[in-house]
Amino acid sequence: MKIYVVSGLGADFKVLEKLQFPKHHEIVFIDWLIPLQNETFPQYIARMAEKVDDSEPFYLLGYSFGGIMVQEINKLKPAKKVVIMGSIKSDKEKSRLIKAGQITRIPKMLPLRFFNDKTTNAYSVVRKLFDPKNPKLLQYFTVKDPYYLKWSIERISEWKFDENPDVIQILGDRDIVFPVKNSKPNYIIKGGTHLFPATKFKEVSKILEEVFE
Repeated sequence: MKIYVVSGLGADFKVLEKLQFPKHHEIVFIDWLIPLQNETFPQYIARMAEKVDDSEPFYLLGYSFGGIMVQEINKLKPAKKVVIMGSIKSDKEKSRLIKAGQITRIPKMLPLRFFNDKTTNAYSVVRKLFDPKNPKLLQYFTVKDPYYLKWSIERISEWKFDENPDVIQILGDRDIVFPVKNSKPNYIIKGGTHLFPATKFKEVSKILEEVFE
């Protein structure tokens, strides 16, 4: 069976490359698309969902913003299982920082130059939130289009979603982006920052083996 995987905001699949999946499944990575000008979130989700072949049963796996994306895709093309890592199951689980962005609409007001990879603004924030001690952190961020980054952060801050109890959630207990205290995850990775799929890959792989048996 195919497992369709969506990585985190601006990230390619290096952050997930050490994960071991059950051998009898086929892993299909869905790359992030650059949003079209004035494209709505539902329209963007529909484009991302085009990569999913729902003519046969499949699984969805998403990390961080990818976790939000696969839950939205699941509404259009229901999966046999949906698993999210370092992500949230509803807008009620948002951190104070994300909620503040939603209320103040600061993400919308930030200029595009803030997200330019030639400046240190956005990436210094990412480093502090994700895992400030990880020297490989910025190597995971390969989708650096400023419009995509700004658009995505706006969508995360505005995101509203009712929890689907069937979604399987894996969180790190040291995650600042999506704090475990705001959720009731199925699995908790001890010592896991937001980058736990890369730093705690053995523990995560065991969970994936169990979930996708």
